[in-house]
Amino acid sequence: MMKLLADLTPLNRVICSSDYDATIDYMKAVLPFRELCYPDSDDYNGWVIPPKWDVTQARIEYRGETIYDGRHHPLAVMALSAPFSGSVSREELRRHLHYDHRYPEAIPFHFRQLFRSWDRDWGFCVPRTFFDSLAPGEYRVTIETREAPGTLRVLDYTLEGRSPETIVFGANLDHPGVANDGLSGVAVGVALFEALRRRGRQLNFSYRLVLAPGIMGNEYYLGRLPAAERDTLLEGVMLEMLGSPTELALQFSRHEQANIEIALADALEQLEFRHHTGAFESALLNDEYIWEAYGIPMASLSRYPYPEYHTDRDSIELMDPGCLEEAVTALLAAIDALEASAVVRKRFSGNICLSHPRYDLYVDPGQVAFGDGPDEQRRRLRLLMDTVPTLTRPTSMTLLARRVGLPLPIVEAYLARWAHHGLVEIS
Repeated sequence: MMKLLADLTPLNRVICSSDYDATIDYMKAVLPFRELCYPDSDDYNGWVIPPKWDVTQARIEYRGETIYDGRHHPLAVMALSAPFSGSVSREELRRHLHYDHRYPEAIPFHFRQLFRSWDRDWGFCVPRTFFDSLAPGEYRVTIETREAPGTLRVLDYTLEGRSPETIVFGANLDHPGVANDGLSGVAVGVALFEALRRRGRQLNFSYRLVLAPGIMGNEYYLGRLPAAERDTLLEGVMLEMLGSPTELALQFSRHEQANIEIALADALEQLEFRHHTGAFESALLNDEYIWEAYGIPMASLSRYPYPEYHTDRDSIELMDPGCLEEAVTALLAAIDALEASAVVRKRFSGNICLSHPRYDLYVDPGQVAFGDGPDEQRRRLRLLMDTVPTLTRPTSMTLLARRVGLPLPIVEAYLARWAHHGLVEIS
């Protein structure tokens, strides 16, 4: 994982660029990924794929001397900057300089133009101290870029299990010059799938790793995926910012009902890793909302917040190998738990008359008026009975037991009776 981070962090991995293309080639030598490409002519839902963009020269000169080299770090030129050459006043220059309001020595990540390529300006990202140090006078500015039609490139890799129903792990392959934001999730995802491959045994679920540029990459990936294939994508976890020495953060999917997120929450507790959990969008919102819009519950595992976010301080030096390994361990434990649990699939529609002698599955909650108040176990078993008709996706038996608050053996015994009548399938 650290080698991958050391090799790829320095690259200017904006959505469409030579360095992003080099990153794609690098990753295809790591795992046998499938590549999916979307040309700039592909107008989907109003999204516009930006041009392929590389910076060839970028500098600010004052009195004949270069005072800022925009190529010293991938963040130093704002992403997708328009080219510019000319002399400007200090006041005009400052209108094109962007700094981090939190840290005087940090260079911020300015990414908005990548998603608004029809409205581009030129500019640099600089430390606040540089901005404040500018003397009155004229400045010579040079930004030269090499541009071509852009191609949006996405990678995925699938380990096929007995069932085509697929658990997805996603990570962002772009974000220029930073290690934790995006790329550490790629490293963890690769390590996770290498570990699963080494086991050499068939899994019950299928598992997929999707590496895409943030937001836009996942929108094209899901929108252009054949419907039959997309329908096999059950649920997933975005892997984000997993190398910083901050505690793990599990942010649940919108409705908190995905098997993998519950298994991951349990794994974090059992492993006693430092962590916190939160509801959907309670701390951050990245690609999860794209997946949710396609009906695929998507949680996220990260170490957010961390102070270096969206600055050049998010570097390889920040990465903690132990933190990366901890994330892989938790994910493997969650998958093991998911694979060990029986899965329930509903095989009927509507509501069955469970009191009919043909089924005899009705749980009578009791009637207080007749002196027959329900006890707690019967109340929870009734909740399980009412939950089964609402299942819309394969659901872990362990997750059902947790949801209704019953011991697993009681849930297994009751649902075995449903299976006997062909109302559910348990595998």
